[in-house]
Amino acid sequence: MIKIYTDAATKGNPGPTGLGVVIIANHEQIQLAAPAELQMMDNHHGEFAAAQFGFKYLSDHFSKNETVLFYTDSRILSDAIGKNYTKHYQNELNKLNDLLQNFTTVVTQWIPEQQNHGAHNLANQALRKIK
Repeated sequence: MIKIYTDAATKGNPGPTGLGVVIIANHEQIQLAAPAELQMMDNHHGEFAAAQFGFKYLSDHFSKNETVLFYTDSRILSDAIGKNYTKHYQNELNKLNDLLQNFTTVVTQWIPEQQNHGAHNLANQALRKIK
C-alpha cells in the first residue's frame, strides 16, 4: 500500500506555482518538490498539476498492482475525482485519470490543510525557488 499527499502553492491568481508531494511506501518517505511546468496558474490548476506530478512519479517507480491512498486538501480535486467530473478543470481531470488508471485501486480522501503540512511545505519550497 502506498500513501500519497499532494499540494500546490501559488503566488498570485494566476501566478507562479510550486508543487509538493509526499509518498509513503515500504516504510520510507519520498519527498518531491518542483515548479509547475506551466508556472503561471491559479491554485486549483496547481492542485491538479501536483496530483499529476505525484501520480506520474508513482507510475514510473511503483508496481501497477499497488493500492494507493491519495490525500488532498483540495475539495475541488477530491470532488472531481469522486464524481469523475468538474465544470472548469475537465482537461486536468482527464490527464489525472489517465495516471490513476495505472493502478488497480486508488482511494481518494479529502483531508484538512492541517493534515497536509508535508506536501504543503514542499510546494512552498518549490515556489520560493521560482525566480
